[in-house]
Amino acid sequence: MTESPAPGTDTVAGVSPDDVQFRFREDEMADHAQVTVDAFLEQADAAAVRIEPGDDARALIPHLERLKLAEVNFPAFGDGRGYSSARILREAGYAGELRAVGDVLVDQLGYMRRCGFDSFAPDAPIAASDAEAALARWPHVYQNAADARRTIPEARHE
Repeated sequence: MTESPAPGTDTVAGVSPDDVQFRFREDEMADHAQVTVDAFLEQADAAAVRIEPGDDARALIPHLERLKLAEVNFPAFGDGRGYSSARILREAGYAGELRAVGDVLVDQLGYMRRCGFDSFAPDAPIAASDAEAALARWPHVYQNAADARRTIPEARHE
């Protein structure tokens, strides 16, 4: 499902919309990302991009208005660079679909939502009841994040 570009190419297979297990958006689902960040920057008509670990999401900021899908690959659950990519894009004003793909585990869903991910295509299916429990685990938060939830300090000072 999640493939890196072949050596010497700038295209990736991307994740099919059929592989998206959870989505928290009402708009039409974007097709899968078929270009790398470098290829996206060289093309004027690309609307979806695949961000791999090590790619600099800041390079996409001048192009957010044409970006409909940013697919962030997590090749291993311990590789947290995708969280930073998501947060960078959301804080820069990106409002399109932000899809986490690859080795996405149930206990990461809540943190990924806080960073701005709104769709998920994990390599291994996650039970809907487990995902719901993971997303509801911490109803109160201390820090501001991309999800714009009200923090505990804000609630204390109402």
